[in-house]
This record gives sequence, C-alpha cells and structure tokens, in this order.
Amino acid sequence: MSEDKMETRTKRRGEPVRQRVLDTAERLLRDGKAEFSMRELASEAGVSFATPFNQFGSKPAIIHALSGRRIDSMMTRFDATPQPPLAADRVALAIDIAVGVMLDEPIVNRAVMAWIGTGSAASGEVRSNSTALWAHALGDGTGLPSLRRDEACHILPGQLALAFRGALSFWTAGELADEELGPAARQIADTLLRAYSFD
Repeated sequence: MSEDKMETRTKRRGEPVRQRVLDTAERLLRDGKAEFSMRELASEAGVSFATPFNQFGSKPAIIHALSGRRIDSMMTRFDATPQPPLAADRVALAIDIAVGVMLDEPIVNRAVMAWIGTGSAASGEVRSNSTALWAHALGDGTGLPSLRRDEACHILPGQLALAFRGALSFWTAGELADEELGPAARQIADTLLRAYSFD
C-alpha cells in the first residue's frame, strides 16, 4: 500500500475516535464538569487513557478543537442563510448567527471560552479561525466606500474577531447577560464599520 493511501486510511480511521473524544468533552462540559481529567474523558469516551493524548496532545488542545467546532458551526449556518448584498448587513447577520450558536449551549460555550481565555502551551487557531469567519462575512466589502474598501477588507476581519471575542469574554464572566450579547457585539461592529464609511 502506498504511503499516501496508508496516511489517508489512518486519518479516516482516527476521525471517528477524535469526534468521539470531542463529543464526550462537550458532554462533560454540559454536565458542569469543566475540570474533567484526561483519564475521566478517556473513560467516558470508552477509549484508552492514551487516546485523547494521541489524538490531541492535551486538554487545552481539546478545548481549542471545541472552539473550532463553534466557529465551523457559525460558518455553516452563515452559508446556509440568504446573504444580504451589503457588507455591513452581512456582518450584522454573522453576529446574529454567532450569538445564536453561543446561546444554543451557554454552559458548554462559557466553559470553552473560559478555558481558551487562560494561558496554555497549546497552540490554538481561535484568532485565525474567527478572523476567517469575519472576512467571509465581510465579503468583498460591497457598500463600503471604494477608496477604503481594500483597507477595510484587510483590517476589519481581525478587528471584528477581537471585538467579538471581547464581548464573549464579558459574557463568559457574567458581566453581559444573554440578551445583551447580541446588541453589544452589534454596537462594536457598527463602530468599527463606521470608521470605514467615509472616503
């Protein structure tokens, strides 16, 4: 068997195990067990103690993968929704969808946010994944002044990622109620978009 085919087969074989580990981690968070150990995770997932380490490396890496699931869900929902033509309206839509994803399972999502908000050696892709979501929502910047459109499309996605993360941090800490999360995130996005509204 060629090396490429063997690697593909190994990835396919490992993927259900990865998903089982992530599903179990979500269930433990849902049950209020944010401090679960890797041994507990393995036992609950019905895998060997080494499997979560082999698949992810560490608990923080598992939490980063759960964060990636959330952003993937936001992107999927956004793509499944009819898109308004103007960039500002698409960003507002993305905010509504992102907030909806977070509020679908607030216990799990607050736990994920709390974990990724702490320092760890695990390297995550939360910022780049979030920036990609906002770049996708902004699209080609239709509706923004033409002289600053390229600049806006280059800079705004990262700013929107930081802004939404900030709103989520306050929500995670209990300083923003569920019903305040969407309006707060929209207000920040509107402020950022206004900076590019004039030539």
